[in-house]
Amino acid sequence: MNKWVILNKKLNIENKKLRTEKIVNVLLSNRGLKTKKEIDNFLNPKLSDLTIDNAGIDRKEIDKSVKRIKRAIEDKEQIIVFGDYDVDGICGSAILWEALNDAGAKVLPYIPHRVDEGYGLSEAGIKNIIVKHPDTSLIITVDNGIVANKAVDIANKNNIDVIITDHHVPSAKLPRAFSIVHTTSLCGTGVAYMLSKQLRTNNEKLITGKEFDHLSLVAVATVADLVPLMGLNRVFLKFGLEELRKTKRQGLLALIKESAIEQREINVFEIGHILAPRINAMGRLELAMDSLRLLCTKDEKKCEELAKKLGETNKRRKDITIESFEHAKEKIKSQPVRHAQGKNAKLKSLIFIGDQSYNPGVIGLMASRLVEEFYRPSIVLSIGEKFSKASARSISGLNIIEFIRKASDLLVDAGGHPMAAGFTIETSKIGLLRAKLIKLSKTHIPLSLLKRTIRIDTEILPEDISTDFYDEILKLSPFGIKNPQPVFLTKNLLVSDMRLVGFDKRHVSFKLISSENKPMDAIAFNLSEKANDIRIGDRIDVVYAIDKETWRGVARFKLKLRDFKK
Repeated sequence: MNKWVILNKKLNIENKKLRTEKIVNVLLSNRGLKTKKEIDNFLNPKLSDLTIDNAGIDRKEIDKSVKRIKRAIEDKEQIIVFGDYDVDGICGSAILWEALNDAGAKVLPYIPHRVDEGYGLSEAGIKNIIVKHPDTSLIITVDNGIVANKAVDIANKNNIDVIITDHHVPSAKLPRAFSIVHTTSLCGTGVAYMLSKQLRTNNEKLITGKEFDHLSLVAVATVADLVPLMGLNRVFLKFGLEELRKTKRQGLLALIKESAIEQREINVFEIGHILAPRINAMGRLELAMDSLRLLCTKDEKKCEELAKKLGETNKRRKDITIESFEHAKEKIKSQPVRHAQGKNAKLKSLIFIGDQSYNPGVIGLMASRLVEEFYRPSIVLSIGEKFSKASARSISGLNIIEFIRKASDLLVDAGGHPMAAGFTIETSKIGLLRAKLIKLSKTHIPLSLLKRTIRIDTEILPEDISTDFYDEILKLSPFGIKNPQPVFLTKNLLVSDMRLVGFDKRHVSFKLISSENKPMDAIAFNLSEKANDIRIGDRIDVVYAIDKETWRGVARFKLKLRDFKK
């Protein structure tokens, strides 16, 4: 049984207009918005808010970076934009490479190979650059580098300056880079955008309007990297979505066409579940450089070829992920009993699983699915002969990167965010790491965290749901991390009809009737097991988000159930 937490109590207001106004105020309050200024900034974001100070970036460091870059451009130095192989790194690399290229820089992009070079600015990556581009004197990282102490030292020894742009959580000791443009409040692409924006200041070559087009790439990365959609991230996403819906960038247009989605209807879902996985797929299974080429090339035919390749690779990625996930799930179910409560009572507080067959490109996806399936922080390893790669995903209340770093004495490296992290370990030490983390989990992961909690904004009446009410709620969009789609509770609804739907019958379709005889349609995805005890004629309480469907000009509302009970 999920735990229901109601953030605000039922509203005792009869006037419908006042009720709507009060409910919206409740939603704003639940998102930490209390003052008039906070609410105004949230409801009316402005591009002028995208400043260095608001982003929490050290102005001295960014100014130092700009001066070094301008000197490199004037002296025709070889600059390498060193990105990452995920959506965030690729979009940020595209922005920075284009800005530098437009400024007349001698610049090349570099995306490391996931298996051969590993994550981020690595020793292997630096050595490969020295061999392939021996005249390199400046490397600018995108979405990585904040924990690359050894790699930066190697670069320094080879007379290569390193400018780090990153948003990941730093370790205790910062790299000895030329400068560090860093904040944890944005995604990596957002940080790269802020640097390119500063480069454009007083540079006539760069005042081209491309910064607006670049907002579309920041929007894609902001959604894909699951950063909180508050503050500047909300500004980036709101205006970035507007740009994405009208972009003329050939690569994005080709990807949108291949994905069979309507450009003008692109929102958070289309980015997170359709576009971003295609961009990510190349770095997971092949070479991420093809994703970067897609974003940057202006050749329409080449874009179509690359978009097709990304789509096919993503299909293969799906198959590999499903096969590996099912394998992991069966292994987990056979593990020894650990004291816990509820549906997953036989599970330990931490899932730690690895196999030689797991592709390193999908272990992060596997970890996410395991968290969704078992609601345990999950670590999945792709076991290699000498070294093994791991990805971790967390649950609410546990900072996974801090937890993993408690065993840093056993790791080669580690980095990430409170909810997602990764590390490298010598294969021979996996047993020691497993034992240490399992032991730590007993004291650092209390049983109270292991119960899935559904946060409910407030209880409302069926009669509250109307077009005006829905439009007011939409003013809070786009929804995502830290600004979730509003979730409501309505009690005592009569089940007039119900049936299992979907090819595997995992979903439940309901016809519900309120005490005022208002009929409502509802759908509960992946909740067929909960429906076993429900019969037509029962009365149930439902927790849901509201979706609007329009058919032949008539608006209909559907409740998307998160949970229900008698």
